[in-house]
Amino acid sequence: MRVITAEDIAPILSYDSLVEALREAFCGDVIVPVRQHYTIPRPGEDATLLLMPAWMAAGAAFVGCKVVTVFPDNAVLGRPALYGSYLLLSGETGEPLATLDGRVLTAWRTAAASALAATFLARTDARHLVMIGAGALAPHLIAAHAAVRPIGRVTLWNRTRRRAEELAADLGRRGLTIAVADDLESAVRTADVISCATIAREPLVSGAWLKPGAHIDLVGGFTPDMREADDEAVRRARVYVDTRAGACEEAGDIVDPIRRGIIGESDVRGDLFDLCRGNATGRQSASEITLFKSVGSALEDLAAAMLVWRRLGGSAP
Repeated sequence: MRVITAEDIAPILSYDSLVEALREAFCGDVIVPVRQHYTIPRPGEDATLLLMPAWMAAGAAFVGCKVVTVFPDNAVLGRPALYGSYLLLSGETGEPLATLDGRVLTAWRTAAASALAATFLARTDARHLVMIGAGALAPHLIAAHAAVRPIGRVTLWNRTRRRAEELAADLGRRGLTIAVADDLESAVRTADVISCATIAREPLVSGAWLKPGAHIDLVGGFTPDMREADDEAVRRARVYVDTRAGACEEAGDIVDPIRRGIIGESDVRGDLFDLCRGNATGRQSASEITLFKSVGSALEDLAAAMLVWRRLGGSAP
Protein backbone atom coordinates (compact mmCIF):
# COMPACT_ATOMS: atom_id res chain seq x y z
CA MET A 1 0.00 0.00 0.00
CA ARG A 2 1.30 3.41 -0.99
CA VAL A 3 1.55 6.30 1.48
CA ILE A 4 0.80 9.61 -0.27
CA THR A 5 1.91 12.65 1.70
CA ALA A 6 0.94 16.31 1.51
CA GLU A 7 4.19 16.92 -0.35
CA ASP A 8 3.19 14.32 -2.96
CA ILE A 9 -0.27 15.80 -3.55
CA ALA A 10 0.37 19.50 -4.20
CA PRO A 11 2.71 19.18 -7.22
CA ILE A 12 0.41 16.87 -9.18
CA LEU A 13 -2.96 18.57 -8.69
CA SER A 14 -4.36 21.64 -10.44
CA TYR A 15 -7.66 23.28 -9.74
CA ASP A 16 -8.93 23.12 -13.30
CA SER A 17 -8.36 19.33 -13.41
CA LEU A 18 -9.88 18.78 -9.96
CA VAL A 19 -12.94 20.88 -10.79
CA GLU A 20 -13.54 18.70 -13.83
CA ALA A 21 -12.99 15.52 -11.80
CA LEU A 22 -15.66 16.71 -9.36
CA ARG A 23 -18.00 17.63 -12.21
CA GLU A 24 -17.64 14.09 -13.58
CA ALA A 25 -18.20 12.56 -10.14
CA PHE A 26 -21.40 14.55 -9.53
CA CYS A 27 -22.66 13.31 -12.90
CA GLY A 28 -21.66 9.73 -12.15
CA ASP A 29 -22.93 6.83 -10.09
CA VAL A 30 -21.29 7.20 -6.67
CA ILE A 31 -22.77 5.84 -3.45
CA VAL A 32 -22.37 8.22 -0.50
CA PRO A 33 -23.73 6.92 2.82
CA VAL A 34 -24.46 9.36 5.63
CA ARG A 35 -21.27 10.29 7.46
CA GLN A 36 -20.93 8.79 10.92
CA HIS A 37 -20.17 10.97 13.97
CA TYR A 38 -18.89 9.47 17.22
CA THR A 39 -18.26 11.39 20.43
CA ILE A 40 -15.13 10.44 22.34
CA PRO A 41 -15.36 11.51 26.01
CA ARG A 42 -12.26 13.43 27.09
CA PRO A 43 -11.23 15.52 30.08
CA GLY A 44 -12.14 19.06 29.09
CA GLU A 45 -13.95 19.17 25.73
CA ASP A 46 -15.06 15.91 24.12
CA ALA A 47 -13.39 14.79 20.90
CA THR A 48 -15.11 13.62 17.70
CA LEU A 49 -14.42 10.78 15.29
CA LEU A 50 -15.94 11.06 11.80
CA LEU A 51 -16.11 8.34 9.16
CA MET A 52 -16.92 9.42 5.57
CA PRO A 53 -17.22 6.49 3.12
CA ALA A 54 -18.04 6.51 -0.60
CA TRP A 55 -17.70 4.08 -3.48
CA MET A 56 -18.30 3.87 -7.19
CA ALA A 57 -21.28 1.81 -8.26
CA ALA A 58 -20.00 1.21 -11.79
CA GLY A 59 -17.00 1.75 -14.04
CA ALA A 60 -13.43 1.86 -12.72
CA ALA A 61 -14.27 0.73 -9.23
CA PHE A 62 -12.83 2.33 -6.12
CA VAL A 63 -13.91 2.47 -2.50
CA GLY A 64 -12.75 5.18 -0.14
CA CYS A 65 -13.18 6.33 3.42
CA LYS A 66 -11.93 9.43 5.20
CA VAL A 67 -11.23 9.16 8.92
CA VAL A 68 -11.22 12.48 10.73
CA THR A 69 -10.53 13.26 14.37
CA VAL A 70 -11.34 16.56 16.04
CA PHE A 71 -9.68 17.10 19.41
CA PRO A 72 -10.55 20.70 20.40
CA ASP A 73 -8.10 20.81 23.33
CA ASN A 74 -5.06 20.10 21.14
CA ALA A 75 -4.30 23.82 20.99
CA VAL A 76 -2.80 23.66 24.49
CA LEU A 77 -0.40 21.02 23.17
CA GLY A 78 0.55 23.14 20.17
CA ARG A 79 -1.03 20.63 17.78
CA PRO A 80 -3.84 20.96 15.20
CA ALA A 81 -7.34 20.21 16.45
CA LEU A 82 -8.14 18.27 13.28
CA TYR A 83 -6.36 15.30 11.75
CA GLY A 84 -7.48 13.23 8.79
CA SER A 85 -6.40 10.31 6.63
CA TYR A 86 -7.98 8.96 3.47
CA LEU A 87 -7.96 5.24 2.67
CA LEU A 88 -8.39 4.34 -1.02
CA LEU A 89 -9.21 0.73 -1.86
CA SER A 90 -9.88 -1.32 -4.95
CA GLY A 91 -13.58 -1.71 -5.57
CA GLU A 92 -12.88 -5.04 -7.28
CA THR A 93 -10.98 -6.80 -4.50
CA GLY A 94 -11.10 -4.53 -1.43
CA GLU A 95 -7.31 -4.37 -1.52
CA PRO A 96 -5.92 -1.20 0.14
CA LEU A 97 -4.21 0.90 -2.52
CA ALA A 98 -3.10 4.03 -0.69
CA THR A 99 -3.46 6.24 2.33
CA LEU A 100 -3.49 9.97 1.59
CA ASP A 101 -2.98 13.02 3.77
CA GLY A 102 -6.58 13.85 4.64
CA ARG A 103 -6.08 17.49 5.63
CA VAL A 104 -4.49 18.48 2.33
CA LEU A 105 -6.91 16.38 0.28
CA THR A 106 -9.85 18.02 2.07
CA ALA A 107 -8.53 21.54 1.45
CA TRP A 108 -8.11 20.88 -2.27
CA ARG A 109 -11.50 19.24 -2.77
CA THR A 110 -13.37 21.81 -0.68
CA ALA A 111 -12.01 24.70 -2.70
CA ALA A 112 -12.59 22.85 -5.96
CA ALA A 113 -16.25 22.27 -5.04
CA SER A 114 -16.69 26.02 -4.51
CA ALA A 115 -15.02 26.69 -7.85
CA LEU A 116 -17.25 24.11 -9.54
CA ALA A 117 -20.31 25.88 -8.13
CA ALA A 118 -18.90 29.21 -9.33
CA THR A 119 -18.79 27.93 -12.92
CA PHE A 120 -22.60 27.84 -12.73
CA LEU A 121 -23.28 30.73 -10.37
CA ALA A 122 -20.63 33.47 -10.58
CA ARG A 123 -20.68 35.98 -13.41
CA THR A 124 -18.27 35.08 -16.20
CA ASP A 125 -16.66 38.52 -15.87
CA ALA A 126 -16.17 38.33 -12.08
CA ARG A 127 -12.87 40.03 -11.25
CA HIS A 128 -12.93 41.11 -7.59
CA LEU A 129 -12.79 38.39 -4.93
CA VAL A 130 -13.19 39.14 -1.23
CA MET A 131 -11.82 36.34 0.94
CA ILE A 132 -13.20 36.34 4.49
CA GLY A 133 -11.01 34.30 6.80
CA ALA A 134 -7.26 33.75 6.65
CA GLY A 135 -7.04 30.13 7.74
CA ALA A 136 -5.74 27.07 5.92
CA LEU A 137 -8.56 27.05 3.36
CA ALA A 138 -8.15 30.68 2.26
CA PRO A 139 -5.23 30.27 -0.19
CA HIS A 140 -6.92 27.24 -1.75
CA LEU A 141 -10.21 29.09 -2.23
CA ILE A 142 -8.45 32.09 -3.78
CA ALA A 143 -6.57 29.87 -6.22
CA ALA A 144 -9.63 27.77 -7.06
CA HIS A 145 -11.87 30.75 -7.83
CA ALA A 146 -9.09 32.31 -9.91
CA ALA A 147 -8.89 29.07 -11.92
CA VAL A 148 -12.49 29.40 -13.15
CA ARG A 149 -13.05 33.17 -13.25
CA PRO A 150 -10.81 36.10 -14.35
CA ILE A 151 -10.05 37.21 -10.80
CA GLY A 152 -7.67 40.17 -10.97
CA ARG A 153 -8.18 41.70 -7.54
CA VAL A 154 -8.25 39.94 -4.17
CA THR A 155 -9.16 41.56 -0.86
CA LEU A 156 -8.56 39.63 2.35
CA TRP A 157 -10.34 40.25 5.65
CA ASN A 158 -9.79 38.44 8.92
CA ARG A 159 -10.86 39.18 12.49
CA THR A 160 -7.17 39.34 13.40
CA ARG A 161 -5.46 41.69 10.96
CA ARG A 162 -2.01 40.30 11.73
CA ARG A 163 -3.00 36.86 10.44
CA ALA A 164 -4.41 38.45 7.27
CA GLU A 165 -1.17 40.35 6.72
CA GLU A 166 0.89 37.18 7.17
CA LEU A 167 -1.20 35.31 4.61
CA ALA A 168 -1.12 38.25 2.19
CA ALA A 169 2.68 38.34 2.44
CA ASP A 170 2.91 34.59 1.86
CA LEU A 171 0.65 34.79 -1.20
CA GLY A 172 2.66 37.77 -2.42
CA ARG A 173 5.75 35.57 -2.48
CA ARG A 174 3.77 33.24 -4.76
CA GLY A 175 3.07 36.08 -7.19
CA LEU A 176 -0.39 37.18 -6.03
CA THR A 177 -1.22 40.73 -5.01
CA ILE A 178 -3.54 40.73 -2.01
CA ALA A 179 -5.00 43.79 -0.27
CA VAL A 180 -5.88 43.53 3.42
CA ALA A 181 -9.12 45.24 4.41
CA ASP A 182 -10.12 46.66 7.78
CA ASP A 183 -13.63 47.63 6.68
CA LEU A 184 -15.44 44.44 5.68
CA GLU A 185 -18.58 46.22 4.55
CA SER A 186 -16.73 48.43 2.06
CA ALA A 187 -14.87 45.43 0.67
CA VAL A 188 -18.00 43.31 0.23
CA ARG A 189 -19.96 46.15 -1.41
CA THR A 190 -17.53 46.14 -4.37
CA ALA A 191 -17.00 42.36 -4.60
CA ASP A 192 -18.05 40.13 -7.48
CA VAL A 193 -17.35 36.98 -5.44
CA ILE A 194 -17.33 36.74 -1.65
CA SER A 195 -15.85 33.54 -0.21
CA CYS A 196 -16.18 32.84 3.52
CA ALA A 197 -14.15 30.22 5.39
CA THR A 198 -14.59 30.94 9.09
CA ILE A 199 -15.99 29.33 12.21
CA ALA A 200 -18.37 32.25 12.86
CA ARG A 201 -21.49 31.62 14.90
CA GLU A 202 -22.89 35.07 14.15
CA PRO A 203 -23.23 36.36 10.55
CA LEU A 204 -20.31 38.30 9.13
CA VAL A 205 -21.86 39.21 5.76
CA SER A 206 -24.97 41.34 5.51
CA GLY A 207 -27.26 40.88 2.55
CA ALA A 208 -27.66 44.67 2.38
CA TRP A 209 -24.00 44.90 1.32
CA LEU A 210 -24.31 42.61 -1.72
CA LYS A 211 -24.26 44.39 -5.05
CA PRO A 212 -26.35 43.19 -8.00
CA GLY A 213 -24.61 40.25 -9.67
CA ALA A 214 -22.61 39.22 -6.61
CA HIS A 215 -21.93 35.57 -5.80
CA ILE A 216 -21.40 34.46 -2.20
CA ASP A 217 -19.59 31.23 -1.36
CA LEU A 218 -20.11 29.98 2.22
CA VAL A 219 -17.66 27.28 3.24
CA GLY A 220 -16.86 27.57 6.94
CA GLY A 221 -20.04 26.76 8.87
CA PHE A 222 -20.63 23.04 9.36
CA THR A 223 -23.19 22.86 12.19
CA PRO A 224 -26.77 24.16 12.48
CA ASP A 225 -25.73 26.89 14.93
CA MET A 226 -23.01 28.43 12.72
CA ARG A 227 -23.77 31.37 10.42
CA GLU A 228 -21.55 33.32 8.01
CA ALA A 229 -24.28 35.32 6.19
CA ASP A 230 -27.40 36.93 7.59
CA ASP A 231 -31.05 36.30 6.75
CA GLU A 232 -31.14 39.16 4.25
CA ALA A 233 -28.32 37.59 2.22
CA VAL A 234 -30.16 34.29 2.05
CA ARG A 235 -33.45 36.00 1.25
CA ARG A 236 -32.02 38.13 -1.57
CA ALA A 237 -30.04 35.34 -3.21
CA ARG A 238 -30.79 32.44 -5.49
CA VAL A 239 -29.64 29.64 -3.17
CA TYR A 240 -27.71 26.44 -4.00
CA VAL A 241 -25.91 23.82 -1.89
CA ASP A 242 -23.30 21.13 -2.45
CA THR A 243 -25.67 18.32 -1.41
CA ARG A 244 -29.23 18.69 -0.17
CA ALA A 245 -28.81 15.85 2.33
CA GLY A 246 -25.81 17.50 3.95
CA ALA A 247 -26.55 21.22 3.77
CA CYS A 248 -30.22 20.96 4.70
CA GLU A 249 -29.31 19.02 7.85
CA GLU A 250 -25.99 20.53 8.96
CA ALA A 251 -25.54 24.04 7.53
CA GLY A 252 -26.76 26.82 9.80
CA ASP A 253 -26.90 29.26 6.88
CA ILE A 254 -29.60 27.03 5.36
CA VAL A 255 -31.16 25.19 8.30
CA ASP A 256 -31.73 28.26 10.47
CA PRO A 257 -33.52 30.45 7.86
CA ILE A 258 -35.72 27.52 6.83
CA ARG A 259 -36.60 26.72 10.45
CA ARG A 260 -37.64 30.34 11.08
CA GLY A 261 -39.56 30.71 7.81
CA ILE A 262 -37.19 33.21 6.17
CA ILE A 263 -37.00 30.88 3.18
CA GLY A 264 -38.67 27.58 2.35
CA GLU A 265 -37.04 24.31 1.36
CA SER A 266 -38.16 24.99 -2.22
CA ASP A 267 -36.00 28.13 -2.22
CA VAL A 268 -32.94 25.88 -2.36
CA ARG A 269 -32.85 25.77 -6.15
CA GLY A 270 -30.47 22.86 -6.54
CA ASP A 271 -27.31 21.11 -5.45
CA LEU A 272 -24.16 20.13 -7.35
CA PHE A 273 -25.81 16.92 -8.54
CA ASP A 274 -28.63 18.97 -10.09
CA LEU A 275 -26.34 21.59 -11.61
CA CYS A 276 -23.83 19.13 -13.08
CA ARG A 277 -26.57 16.89 -14.51
CA GLY A 278 -28.53 19.79 -15.99
CA ASN A 279 -31.51 19.27 -13.68
CA ALA A 280 -31.20 22.79 -12.26
CA THR A 281 -30.22 26.05 -13.87
CA GLY A 282 -27.63 28.30 -12.30
CA ARG A 283 -27.34 32.06 -12.71
CA GLN A 284 -30.27 33.49 -14.66
CA SER A 285 -29.10 37.06 -15.22
CA ALA A 286 -26.12 39.35 -14.77
CA SER A 287 -27.86 41.23 -11.96
CA GLU A 288 -29.12 38.46 -9.70
CA ILE A 289 -27.36 37.50 -6.48
CA THR A 290 -26.37 33.86 -6.04
CA LEU A 291 -25.37 31.94 -2.92
CA PHE A 292 -23.63 28.58 -2.57
CA LYS A 293 -23.36 26.75 0.74
CA SER A 294 -21.16 23.69 1.19
CA VAL A 295 -20.59 21.34 4.10
CA GLY A 296 -18.50 18.80 2.20
CA SER A 297 -19.25 15.38 0.77
CA ALA A 298 -17.42 12.06 0.76
CA LEU A 299 -18.02 12.00 -3.00
CA GLU A 300 -15.59 14.93 -3.31
CA ASP A 301 -12.94 13.12 -1.26
CA LEU A 302 -13.24 10.01 -3.41
CA ALA A 303 -13.01 11.97 -6.67
CA ALA A 304 -9.93 13.85 -5.44
CA ALA A 305 -8.23 10.67 -4.17
CA MET A 306 -8.89 8.90 -7.48
CA LEU A 307 -7.37 11.81 -9.40
CA VAL A 308 -4.26 11.81 -7.20
CA TRP A 309 -3.93 8.03 -7.55
CA ARG A 310 -4.12 8.18 -11.32
CA ARG A 311 -1.76 11.16 -11.56
CA LEU A 312 0.80 9.11 -9.62
CA GLY A 313 0.45 6.28 -12.11
CA GLY A 314 -1.72 3.99 -10.04
CA SER A 315 -4.46 1.75 -11.31
CA ALA A 316 -7.05 -0.49 -9.71
CA PRO A 317 -5.96 -4.14 -9.46
